[in-house]
Amino acid sequence: MVVIRLFNEAFSTRFRPIGLTLMLAGLLIWLGLVAASASLGSFNMNLAEVWQTVIGNAPSAQHELVVWEFRLPRTLVAGLVGALFALSGAMLQNLTRNSLADPSLVGISQGAALAVVTMVIVFPEVSGYWREVSAFAGSLLVALAIRVVAGKGNSLKFILMGIGMAALVSAITSAMLTYGDIDRAMSALAWLAGSINSATWSDVKILSVATAALLILYLVQARSMSPMSLGHEASVGLGVNINMLATTQLVTSVLAAALATAVVGPLGFVGLLAPHITRTMVKTGPANFLLLTALNGALLVLFADLVGRTLFAPVQIAAGLLTSLIGAPFFIWLMLSRKSQL
Repeated sequence: MVVIRLFNEAFSTRFRPIGLTLMLAGLLIWLGLVAASASLGSFNMNLAEVWQTVIGNAPSAQHELVVWEFRLPRTLVAGLVGALFALSGAMLQNLTRNSLADPSLVGISQGAALAVVTMVIVFPEVSGYWREVSAFAGSLLVALAIRVVAGKGNSLKFILMGIGMAALVSAITSAMLTYGDIDRAMSALAWLAGSINSATWSDVKILSVATAALLILYLVQARSMSPMSLGHEASVGLGVNINMLATTQLVTSVLAAALATAVVGPLGFVGLLAPHITRTMVKTGPANFLLLTALNGALLVLFADLVGRTLFAPVQIAAGLLTSLIGAPFFIWLMLSRKSQL
């Protein structure tokens, strides 16, 4: 058992051996997927060539271009957006006490998508910096609307309202794509598929800072997450500032999903799958759970992107399509399962 105490025990958590073992195994799998992603593609290279390129001894200028400008940023962005979507889903599930909560199901990702599509079609001259800002604003407005209408303490109503809001926002997005400028609409459609092929080092920097900051914030709040699963009254009785914690979880879960959506487009069901995979793997505390969930989300998206660009090469399938193909049957199974907390 590893115990970490920081800031005069304001932050204190325990890591069980099984949790640490699984995290180590996940990191090794992640490194394997990174190596495979960097070496496989239309320009194949062996691992030795990849390593030589990474340490600055590239066999050729083409090796350096492919690894540093295309494959490494794409690989890192895939892992980071997967972690963000997974953390967003975990926070929403803890906030609503419902295992079916997911940013792509309750309209949060769709709100970000509508905002970005509006920027692409209506305001194409606006710089890319405002894409993240508009995505966050769109997601937050949708989330607040659902929260206000659904009220507090009714997780099923929150989910159902979210599904309805997602359908409404998606319809508005489709109308903009149908009647907007054809060239701009085609650009937006490619982004809506959830493709990671345009990832850049600038995206890596933004997502790295966001992921690190959110993970630290969530780990600090980890001790308060367990009481929330017992309900509002029990949480208050145990000394949890439920209003502040709920607001923080809602805003940060929206921020995580909005940033990820702004960079790569909506990736369906990652926020639903990753927390459930973690719960299936091990029963552990909130801190272990959050770290493993972020790692599982990173592995899911990285694997989906790798399969999508190599399985049917030279045709590339967007990662968002693959995560939806996996996640939709899983969602149906959850709906039919008695374990779903409806």
